[in-house]
Amino acid sequence: MARELPRTLLSLSPAIQHGISSDGYEIIIVDNGSDPPAAIDAPWAGTRLVRIDNAQPSPAAAINTGLEIATGDLVGVMIDGARLASPGLIAGALRASAIHKRPVIGTLGFHLGSDVQMNTVATGYDAQEEDRLLAESGWASDGYRLFDISVFAGSSAHGWFAPIAESNALFMPAGLWDELGGYDERFVSPGGGLVNLDTYSRACALPDSQLVILLGEGTFHQIHGGVATNAPSRPGQAFHEEYVRVRGVKYQVPQADPVYVGRVAEPVLDHLGESVELARKYRLRTD
Repeated sequence: MARELPRTLLSLSPAIQHGISSDGYEIIIVDNGSDPPAAIDAPWAGTRLVRIDNAQPSPAAAINTGLEIATGDLVGVMIDGARLASPGLIAGALRASAIHKRPVIGTLGFHLGSDVQMNTVATGYDAQEEDRLLAESGWASDGYRLFDISVFAGSSAHGWFAPIAESNALFMPAGLWDELGGYDERFVSPGGGLVNLDTYSRACALPDSQLVILLGEGTFHQIHGGVATNAPSRPGQAFHEEYVRVRGVKYQVPQADPVYVGRVAEPVLDHLGESVELARKYRLRTD
């Protein structure tokens, strides 16, 4: 991810993130056996790079290594190093962590481009087009402009006010991560298969926990040839079969009842309005 990682780190740096000081958080990058190894020009002193040699195709063990290293009371996981963060993501997670003693803090996912990338890559959307899109958006001056050039990801297809299947930036207190046991390393498929969905589902089911969804924030997927989002053939069936082998049941989207914490910048308004309509349609189908 030599192209994508520097932008991801910039989006998470104090240069982009609002409402939190540079000494208030750390970023841990776990290089899961990249060839050549990842190299970073750290945008600030709070960035650490950890290398795993002889790595597995699944990132589950790498994520657990990061969880073991993390020193913060509140710990967030982004399974994919190619996702840009909106400017209030980290400060919003901190605010959300204060409203309940056992918070599970979820965020919605977005795809850069005019449609989900599983569709756009088939019609010519590529890294060059995405570079142009990002450059013209001015996102580095105002990270909320990412909402202007993105759509809801498939796992967040129904918007903010309906259940989501996963969180690509999932925050919990360190003790809850310990209680959860981190990511399940029995998910061995390239990219982890449904391990991120599994983790979010298990987190929502933790006893006496409260799901908090960050309103007006999100992560934005850059195209990078990912096995789930950018591959020409979709491995969904194989991923679900692995889930059934691990869990013994078919995967279902968790139906936890969330509370919402956040602020809504102007570029978010269209997605917010769309979310209201999507939620109405979702409830009509499921009632």
